[in-house]
Amino acid sequence: MRLTHYGHSCVLVELGDARILIDPGNLSAGFEQLTGLDAILVTHQHPDHGDVARLPALLAANPQAAAYCDPQSAQLWAGEAWGARFTAARTGDAFHIADVRVDVAGGTHATIHPDIPLVDNACFLFSTPQQAHAFLHPGDALFVPDQPVDVLALPATAPWSKLQETVDYFRAVAPRVAIPIHTAIVSEPGLGIYLGQLQNLGPSGTRFLTPPREEAVEIPLP
Repeated sequence: MRLTHYGHSCVLVELGDARILIDPGNLSAGFEQLTGLDAILVTHQHPDHGDVARLPALLAANPQAAAYCDPQSAQLWAGEAWGARFTAARTGDAFHIADVRVDVAGGTHATIHPDIPLVDNACFLFSTPQQAHAFLHPGDALFVPDQPVDVLALPATAPWSKLQETVDYFRAVAPRVAIPIHTAIVSEPGLGIYLGQLQNLGPSGTRFLTPPREEAVEIPLP
């Protein structure tokens, strides 16, 4: 597996024969120049996960790419020519991108505040014929799958989660490898506090990686 973090929640996953970009949002950068993508996935409608100002050009530069998003985003974008590219990904759905199976889970964004309506959130779980549950991107949810996950994109900071909840989630999933995402809402010095605590309090045996932005990291599958 080869992962490239473009800041915040945007991750390029190269797994098997597939190149899949997840959550190209307005707090991420560097993904705009990507071509040759097999799929573009958006977990939910918030602009830090799907930037409607840059999605049209990204889709145009990747005409061959499949596009999936949560049902509400698909409905919101349906009136746009570029929005018609997106297929609604509902909880329980599964689809294939090349030899990668993508299972859709979760379904609902984590609660920010009781007075803020909940929105759809699609968690994307990748598997290959050789490795089940090889990678999980939960979007903005603390979704714990029934089966062990090899590599977790871990939401490290969020207005919907305090550090205790993040640590408990990290321990519950207990992946072999974790890469922190959702990191753009705090300052660089402040982010160090979160990452340090996640490393110190995370599950025993998990490898915690913080690759430089826009630099690919190779993660051998077990």
